[in-house]
Amino acid sequence: MGMFTDPRVSLLQFADGLFPAGGYAHSFGLETYVSEERIRDRAGLEAFLSSHLEGSAGPCDAVVVCAAVRLGQMQDRENACALDAEMEALRPASELREASRQMGRQTLRVATALLGSPLLDGFSADVESGQTPGHHAVVFGLAGGVLGWSARDAAQGYLQASAATIVSAALRLLPLGQLEGQRALWSMNEVVSRLAREAAEKDVRDLWSFTPGLEIASMRHVRLEARLFRS
Repeated sequence: MGMFTDPRVSLLQFADGLFPAGGYAHSFGLETYVSEERIRDRAGLEAFLSSHLEGSAGPCDAVVVCAAVRLGQMQDRENACALDAEMEALRPASELREASRQMGRQTLRVATALLGSPLLDGFSADVESGQTPGHHAVVFGLAGGVLGWSARDAAQGYLQASAATIVSAALRLLPLGQLEGQRALWSMNEVVSRLAREAAEKDVRDLWSFTPGLEIASMRHVRLEARLFRS
């Protein structure tokens, strides 16, 4: 890497809302629910966050992050591509699949520029050539493996960032103030911590995702008359 890097500081940077992963452009189905007036307030937002975290981001994305951290530590590019293929198969809704790819490629672009890692450079070449899609959870975890993050810390950072991205979208879609947004995010603390702990104890054989309501909302999103977000 060519310079001193504290793993905890680098994790804060990669999970921060200022990191240019492109999450600000996505609502992950929330915009459809708001447009249909099925979510109107903080209680609805918290229910959406809980469903997203408990049904997909925790048992799927966070487990992938942990697996990718271990592959990054081992410099295992071949199995990183295999993990990426698993992630592709677990994204049935095209808008969510594209969001994950776009955020992964943006994260990979920054990570390769910052880290000078042969693993990430090679994985980036695979993504550019179309050999692997480059999903966000995979890239985030691989970068974490290179940077020395623990699997649990990486999962926790990823889940917290995911929840914060949705809250940020909600503040633009709903008549909520910043304090209400922070209260919604604060209410997910126990969920994020528990799911990260569970993810660190699992492997790819334990992957699952089941959020049909959110996936259908994402599929309907493209037909909205007016849209602020790409998903």
